[in-house]
Amino acid sequence: MVLKNGRSIKNNSEPYIVAELNSSHNGKMDIARKMIDAAKDCGCDAVKFQSWSAESLYCRDYYDKNPILKKMISRFSLKPVELLELSEYCNDIGIDFSSTPYSKEEVDFLVEQCKVPFVKIASMDINNLPYLRYIAKTNIPIILSTGMATIEEITKAVTEIENVGNHNICILHCVSLYPVEAQFVNLNNIIMLKEKFPSYAIGYSDHTIGSEVACASVGLGVALIEKHFTLNNKKIGWDNQMATEPEDMKDLVLKCHRVHSSLGLYERKLTSEELEQRKKMRRSVVAAIDMSMGHIIEEGDFTAKRPGDGIPVNEYKNIIGRVLIRDIQKDQLILNEYLRERE
Repeated sequence: MVLKNGRSIKNNSEPYIVAELNSSHNGKMDIARKMIDAAKDCGCDAVKFQSWSAESLYCRDYYDKNPILKKMISRFSLKPVELLELSEYCNDIGIDFSSTPYSKEEVDFLVEQCKVPFVKIASMDINNLPYLRYIAKTNIPIILSTGMATIEEITKAVTEIENVGNHNICILHCVSLYPVEAQFVNLNNIIMLKEKFPSYAIGYSDHTIGSEVACASVGLGVALIEKHFTLNNKKIGWDNQMATEPEDMKDLVLKCHRVHSSLGLYERKLTSEELEQRKKMRRSVVAAIDMSMGHIIEEGDFTAKRPGDGIPVNEYKNIIGRVLIRDIQKDQLILNEYLRERE
């Protein structure tokens, strides 16, 4: 997957880490800016907002039954002009900006005005096939979340996007519970998705508390990790209690990078430092008894002890039958220069 800003997101590479800000800013621009700054300081690669409004999220019938909800959504959402301002702020400080749209108008605004590097499609829209086609036709890179979806629904969604010529997709494994207990995460779905969709980047949207599961996903080669982020998870708010605070997010980013660096190579290759360590830690052939010059070495005459800078113990057969040219005391290294061939 290649983002609009040219950044490449690939499986088995250092994961692209997205701080999901959701509505933890409570609709306040000063808090949103502080969250962006904090995410940047934590080492996140991107911040992602939600572009919903009261008009794009629920229908009138639902608001008629829940009149307070419409006011709450209007209060916690950000206006388009505010999202544009935040996208420009992100560009100024050097962190990627994106959002999840819930209407065609919001898609157009993000793509045309905010110039986002990617668009995130929420799990709830994975079966909204006309909407998927609309987004795909903009040719924007797509991060597709798969919470609540069967593999058949995921396959259908990917096919719909492909059918309009968009193949720039990252598929996120996701469990749409907030939070989700570790035993319900099924990280092995990442392996399944990599096998099912070998041409695409596979990511993970982490709704667990803590960093362990996100770090484990790195070991499975995820290309992207999304994690809910907040300045203070003690405050009441949508999904805010399960969001990660800055100190813990910084720790998560560092751990994920460490895990990735620890994966290293598939090929078995020893470093020069480890080769040097062999001299200290491996065993060499050592005299098991006192032996005089002229003694012919037999198998019971030696044992193996550290250090490993003598005759390696795996080469012990090479000294059997050879003759000592000097006296050796018990527990001394037997070296090649102490031996000659038997006449």
